[in-house]
Amino acid sequence: MTFALVTGATAGIGLEFARQLAARGHGLVLVARNEARLEAVADDLRAAHGVEVEVLVADLVDPAQCATVEARLADRSRPIDLLVNNAGFGLKQRFLDNTVEQEAGMLDVLVTSVLRLSHAALGPMAERGRGGIINVSSVAAFLPRGTYSAAKAWVNSFSEWAHHEYKPQGVSVMALCPGFTKTEFHERMEVKRGDNFMWLDVEFLVRTALADFDKGRAFSIPGAQYKTVVALTRAVPSRVLQRFQSMGRK
Repeated sequence: MTFALVTGATAGIGLEFARQLAARGHGLVLVARNEARLEAVADDLRAAHGVEVEVLVADLVDPAQCATVEARLADRSRPIDLLVNNAGFGLKQRFLDNTVEQEAGMLDVLVTSVLRLSHAALGPMAERGRGGIINVSSVAAFLPRGTYSAAKAWVNSFSEWAHHEYKPQGVSVMALCPGFTKTEFHERMEVKRGDNFMWLDVEFLVRTALADFDKGRAFSIPGAQYKTVVALTRAVPSRVLQRFQSMGRK
């Protein structure tokens, strides 16, 4: 049985990755902060798909707890075949309305943990000559939207580089760039969730991402509307795009 490790696995995109990967027959290592929710998800997946599910309680803001996940990824005796770096962190307010601690915490989750977990996973994968990483980024990476966009732009750049660097060694790396998606993410930020054509269904999002990963793509941008948005960002000046940075914050 192959194993996938998914961070932020108890809700939203991470939970859907866990469900679809279990349906494919992957064993799972689920990572999140809430032990009760982790155990409930694990029980559901074992019952529904008959796969082995391990839970790992960790808050990736905490370096010591992040290190426990790194150690699991680096364990050659229990190899991880796919890492899904999905743990999310969002701040509703603009930069100066947040504390520097809040901003640093977001970078710890969105950038530092992605770097550290990818580093831990890539070594064993490259040695075995197989494996993969899906880094959940955002369409915001292509837009000037403060530190969240800057963090996701790093994820895109890192993932694209790693895709080309480790492909010859049998390791696939892909950045998944969702647009607005119907999950708990916006509710946790106390931001109103929409329901128009710009809001993606999470099942469609993950199904598309896994199909793109299977094809060996460096990027997955689910939804024709968001492919169009990304194409426009290459033609529209940054100063114009910045006028729309408040979208999704209300």
